Parts: sequence; C-alpha cells; structure tokens
Amino acid sequence: MFRRIRILVLLLVLLFVALNTYFDRVYSTDWDIPLRIAVFPINADGSDVAQRYVDSLERDHFTAVESFFTEQSARYGIKLDRPFRFTVAAPIRELPPAVDQSAGPFSIAMWSLHMRYWTWSVPTLPPGPSPDIRLFVLYHDPALSPSLPHSIGLQKGLFAVVNAFADRGEEGSNDTVIAHELLHTVGATDKYDFASNQPLNPIGIADPDRQPLYPQSKAELMGGRIAVSADEAKIPESLRQVVVGPATASEIRWVH
Repeated sequence: MFRRIRILVLLLVLLFVALNTYFDRVYSTDWDIPLRIAVFPINADGSDVAQRYVDSLERDHFTAVESFFTEQSARYGIKLDRPFRFTVAAPIRELPPAVDQSAGPFSIAMWSLHMRYWTWSVPTLPPGPSPDIRLFVLYHDPALSPSLPHSIGLQKGLFAVVNAFADRGEEGSNDTVIAHELLHTVGATDKYDFASNQPLNPIGIADPDRQPLYPQSKAELMGGRIAVSADEAKIPESLRQVVVGPATASEIRWVH
C-alpha cells in the first residue's frame, strides 16, 4: 500500500510539472502583453571588481536588449512596444547550483529540478508584479576569468543562468549572451555546431540568401556568431551586429 501511495504521489508531481510546463509555454509565447524579466545580479568570483559592477546595475543597463527585441519582433509583425520588460532585483550573495558542463541528460534533469527549487526559495523578488522569466547573471572579473563558463537557459522553469563580464567594455557582448539565453526560455534552440561553434547553414546564418554567402556582416542570435567563411566565425561585438532569423522566430511563435 505504501509503495502504491509513493507511486501515486510521484505521478501527481510529474503531472503537475508537465501541466505547468505546458501552460508556461503557451503563456510565454502569446505575445499579447510584454513578458516581465527579472535580472538577479550575482558576484560570481567574490572579487571587488565584480561587486562594484553588481552594485552599480540598474534597469537602464538592459535597455539595449529591450530595444533589440522591439526592433526584431516588429520585423515579424509583433505589435508590442516592448516584448520584454526588464527589472533588476537586489544582488544575490548565494551562488546558484552548479551544473557540470559535461553532464549527461539525467544529471542535467536533476540539476534543473534543483535549480527550479532554488529559484523559488532563495532570491528576493524585485518590487511589482512577479516576473515571468528570471535571469541569474553571474558577473566575473575579466582579470580573473578571461574566458567564461557556458551559460544555460531553460524553457522548463522559465529561467537562465548567464555568465558575464563585470566590465563596461564588455557590455555589448554581455547583452548578446543575455538575449541568446533569454530566447532559450521561450523555446528557441541553438543553431550552431557544438563542436566547432560554427553557425549552421542556413538556419544559423543571418542572411542565408546573400551572394556570395560569405562573409556575413551579422550573426543570427541563436547561431551565436558571424559566419566569416564556411569554417570560420567571429563573436559579434554587440546586438547591433545580430538579428533574429526566421527559424528562431517560428520557434518562439513570432510567426506561425
């Protein structure tokens, strides 16, 4: 009897998670009203540089990301002044659960569950309505971390863990990573080769109809990089060098 009760409870939990995921998916891609995005800044390495940067963050730091999505969504007929509205929460002192970069599907799933509980229990929400999507941005002193761990955004749970540089000169690059992971939370998939980081042709290319195809002048957001040749690509300096391509727009229901 006790075993049957445990199985029933587990099935109910799984049903709840499945229904919650479904309704999150439907609601987050209706595009009837703006989605509320809360940024939770975190000092990732405990450095004074990262702390000063985290303490200085305000909502205005993310207007470039808001403006980018306003411009890109308008290309697909979305009639919203701002599809995403950012707010900045108080810095978090506790680091989120770490994810093993080489973890398998089961470990990733367990980390996701742990992370979803952490997002619910730890952060203090910013004033106003509860956010639809939560971005936990871990800022690193570039002198200590010249390269950053991989960021991750999940639609299940509507959150992302973003690694960024605590440096004004890197804000364009930070914005691109934030925008990329944000679209993961609403259903967009990566469009680059995981082994080479080369954008996939044609879905990861900004202008796949260009003749000659290379070099491209911009990056497709989920392709991640500007394709210079068939086997070479470079990181965009800011969102001014990025577009949202048709395949990504279809995934997030900007087009049907």
